[in-house]
Amino acid sequence: MSIEQAYNSWSEIYDTNENKTRDLDKKATISVLSKYNFKSVLELGCGTGKNTKWLIERADEIIGLDFSQKMLDIAARKIKNRKVVLKKSDLTKDWDIKNNFADLITCSLTLEHIENLDHIFDQAYLKLKPNGLLFISELHPFKQYSGTKARYETKNEIKELEVYTHHISEYLDCAKNNSFHIVELKEWFDDQQSENTPRLLTLVFKNNL
Repeated sequence: MSIEQAYNSWSEIYDTNENKTRDLDKKATISVLSKYNFKSVLELGCGTGKNTKWLIERADEIIGLDFSQKMLDIAARKIKNRKVVLKKSDLTKDWDIKNNFADLITCSLTLEHIENLDHIFDQAYLKLKPNGLLFISELHPFKQYSGTKARYETKNEIKELEVYTHHISEYLDCAKNNSFHIVELKEWFDDQQSENTPRLLTLVFKNNL
């Protein structure tokens, strides 16, 4: 099953089924991005708009991209705001967004479905304004090493999605190769129990002039 098909299938229960990763991502996104100012946002993997609703409060314009039309349809029903444009997009290809559009690009729980991170950083550099920020929130590779991956439960079965493991060094190397530098890195734990394996990794990069 393709990623598009999987998320189309998942879409109707995505906002309501139990999902610690989804919920922690929302918390981490707000916590990290509250420190920064931005007006134009490009949201990669916007899904049903769980983070879009908060971004609207701080930005003047948002473009949300996602593989899944059904996820976008749910976001459109939830978010009726002229600031927001939602577009179906294959992020593994060149993004149909004008260069130098965004102060901020966000990417949440999306990159585990994309094999080539270098393409993401390359496109992000083109679409960001000078001194723009790239925010990434992803399932921590430590979780992936232990076998955790994107999955959802239906009435009859648990469906697992195709994923790729990206090491922390890979994020940092791809950033450097595409003229970004690291601003901050944080690991997020369930209930902040730091003796356990971290669930999420967040990173903030800035494009170098």
